[in-house]
Amino acid sequence: MTDVTYEDTSSAADRAIGQLTAPTIHYSVAMPNPESHLFEVTLHVQGWSEPVLDLKMPVWTPGSYLVREYARHLQDFRSLGGDRALLWRKISKNHWQIETNSVSDVTVCYRIFANELTVRTNHLDSTHGYFNPAALCFFLPGFERNCYTVTVVPPQPEWRTVTTLPPVSGEDFTFAAADFDTLVDSPFEIGCHESYDFEVMGKPHQLVVWGQGNLEPERAIQDIKKVIEVEAEMFGGLPYDRYVFLLHLSGSGFGGLEHKDSCTLNYSRFGFRNKDKYERFIQLVAHEFFHLWNVKRIRPKALEIFDYEQENYTPSLWFSEGTTSYYDLLIPFRAGLYGVKGYFQNLAKEITRLQTTPGRNVQPASESSWDAWIKLYRRDANSDNSQISYYLKGELVSFLLDLLIRAKHGNARSLDDVMRLMWQQFGGCSPENEDFDQKSGTEAKPAYLTSNGKLNARSRTAEIGFTPEELQSAIESVAGMDLSDFFARYVDGTEELPYNEYLEPFGLQIWVDESEQTPRIGWTLGAENGRQMVKFVEAGSPAQLAGIDAGDELLAIAGFRVNAEQVAERLKDYQPGDTVEVTVFHQDELRTCSVTLAQPRPGRYSIVPVDRPSTIQKQNFTGWLGVPLSNL
Repeated sequence: MTDVTYEDTSSAADRAIGQLTAPTIHYSVAMPNPESHLFEVTLHVQGWSEPVLDLKMPVWTPGSYLVREYARHLQDFRSLGGDRALLWRKISKNHWQIETNSVSDVTVCYRIFANELTVRTNHLDSTHGYFNPAALCFFLPGFERNCYTVTVVPPQPEWRTVTTLPPVSGEDFTFAAADFDTLVDSPFEIGCHESYDFEVMGKPHQLVVWGQGNLEPERAIQDIKKVIEVEAEMFGGLPYDRYVFLLHLSGSGFGGLEHKDSCTLNYSRFGFRNKDKYERFIQLVAHEFFHLWNVKRIRPKALEIFDYEQENYTPSLWFSEGTTSYYDLLIPFRAGLYGVKGYFQNLAKEITRLQTTPGRNVQPASESSWDAWIKLYRRDANSDNSQISYYLKGELVSFLLDLLIRAKHGNARSLDDVMRLMWQQFGGCSPENEDFDQKSGTEAKPAYLTSNGKLNARSRTAEIGFTPEELQSAIESVAGMDLSDFFARYVDGTEELPYNEYLEPFGLQIWVDESEQTPRIGWTLGAENGRQMVKFVEAGSPAQLAGIDAGDELLAIAGFRVNAEQVAERLKDYQPGDTVEVTVFHQDELRTCSVTLAQPRPGRYSIVPVDRPSTIQKQNFTGWLGVPLSNL
């Protein structure tokens, strides 16, 4: 086992206690039969001095706000003291308790089933192994601040391991985490992946790709470099020594999970040739990379210290995720990866998504943030009626705040300044943090290992979680005005966002496509096993008033069989106010419902120049985006 040297930033008393009682905690992760999808995990605890050893597994992982019950994938648990079995019992869904009987060296063995290819879970097959430590490793309550080491045992000698944890000197395939938070924040990729090294601003970066597809690595790396440079310029440097992009190419996956020194991306394997799909990939990269500041280092108070056993509630995800979503469209534009027309087309798609979601009139952005744990990732047939994504609403609230600040200060201030202020106040680059270079915001020395490769104990940054009041105060200080009314209406309330009011100083307005002439029923249809199914019914719509429900199977309109593709054309034979007979199977019962058709609603929103923009409006636009308004 690795010798431990304690050079902690906690109090002298805490350090003294740690030197006397802290055990060494070491994981060995093997995968001898990867086709079984089972990781074989061995936990060694040495120097244990209590009669009982408690082990707990996280129920969620930071960055993905849902209780995922990782312990459900655990099997074959057993505990040993030397060669003697130790008694154990399960206290709760994620809590195991072992009777050590004064045995100082305890070994725990278990298996984790890993066949879910997402950025927040584990996946193991004949081609690779990927795991998030939150979904694989126990923590020892009271010893979360201890060093944790992990040894990877690959099934084949040619399999390589990638993680941002530093290797331990003299121990093959062994990596060190300063504490459990750092372990959770450091995913592992093991296999015969492709690896591409590149440098940005004097710092090493790596793109690691698992899976086959039509990715062009050289092109992607050049564009990723541009994203990194734009974001680094915004914050004044890169707050890490090395960064890794883990990219999984899958059949139809999409997702990302941020970490302090890496991110995991899941993207469709053939999604890189098409222009729109490639731009979406670059936006995903920009989003997850932006998170290394916003949420990994600038995070809400509720996430300052993670509670891995239950929900961590905050009303501020609209900022942590939504503002990041605003920048994931803007950063590629600033990097020159698409033009101003492309930027506004992408922004208009987001406006259209919000304005065509009925739930925007029901759930505020702050409530959506708070209820992430029970709603956003648990969609049902009524979700679009009752909720809104804090990603989406927060993105467009951030857009309006940026315009508000820019208009008031003639583009001399912007939302960028809010981000920099939040970074300064809460992000870990404050003067009292001696481990950080104040000018660049980067680490001045290695955090986890001494010069001779021994483990250090925890070395915390000065990151401080922000409260909702502190967030509002920071935005107000940059805006130079009281924003209580704005927050009450658009963050904590459900009033429609006044796009035109904030776009007008820049010579822009919202154009609403009202060309749709088809009368409205208020449902969404989709094929399912050859059947035409009602997927969603809007609250208060003609379909709902007629008794049609999500889950009904559509059979006929006015007595004639119809499928989802034919409905719009068939309804053109009618006018708003007409009543039409719709036949469905409702829970296997044949029903014919009389539906009174309504006026069509706009289905598309665009951002366009106003008629005859003034000189000031043109100047504001150019000051905002760096190109003339005529380019739009």
